[in-house]
Amino acid sequence: MLELDGKCAVVTGAASGIGRAVAEDLVARGARVLMADLREPEPSPALPAQRALFQRADISSREDCRALVERAKSEWGRLDILVNNAGLQHVSPVEEFPEDTWEQMVRVMLVGPFLLTRYALPLMYARRWGRIINVSSLHGLVASPFKSAYVSAKHGLMGLTKTVALEAGDKGVTVNAVCPSYVRTPLVEKQIAEQARTHGIPEAEVVERIMLAPAAVKRLLEPSEVAAYVAFLCSEAAGGITGAAQVMDCGWTAR
Repeated sequence: MLELDGKCAVVTGAASGIGRAVAEDLVARGARVLMADLREPEPSPALPAQRALFQRADISSREDCRALVERAKSEWGRLDILVNNAGLQHVSPVEEFPEDTWEQMVRVMLVGPFLLTRYALPLMYARRWGRIINVSSLHGLVASPFKSAYVSAKHGLMGLTKTVALEAGDKGVTVNAVCPSYVRTPLVEKQIAEQARTHGIPEAEVVERIMLAPAAVKRLLEPSEVAAYVAFLCSEAAGGITGAAQVMDCGWTAR
């Protein structure tokens, strides 16, 4: 069932991981998607050229964010769905955290989503329908050591989600955050290696002793699981859900 037939979406961080899975899922449900990333995604039958466009974009750049929304407007005359997914990670104690890296992470994961939301909302308000999905994290709700930039950005993203939801609710636009625990993505694989170096333990022990220790379900999530949740939040069935942190954390926060 093409439940999103005719809808038009922008998905950031779409070359791989969660963003790519979201783009493929939205296309499969009938949407047209503008995929944004620093590098072009590998070709796939799941991303046919007539339904999936690509634009290189640095989400920390105001100009690139504006250009993304303008591209959607020029291609389709509308923008119905915005998925703010682009992200990066660096693991380091606060006193050793590179200052430029800290600022760049906050720009990509908080300032960028603000800019894209700011530019996208008028198009959504004009049609009185829109869905903004911010891919946050379990770390938008709780903290872990050595991740000050990531945790700060994701906590800020939760505040942005709630604020825009209150402003947009009477204009037909919902705004939600998806908060997964660890997902099997290149970003997490890189993080496993960094955590292993930081803690001086093998990578296998990072997954078992650090990442999955608090979880009730002892596994990594798959990108397709997050994508399915995003697609639900884009549906008419989710029209009454807004300003919410949609937690899919394998039971982490049940403690």
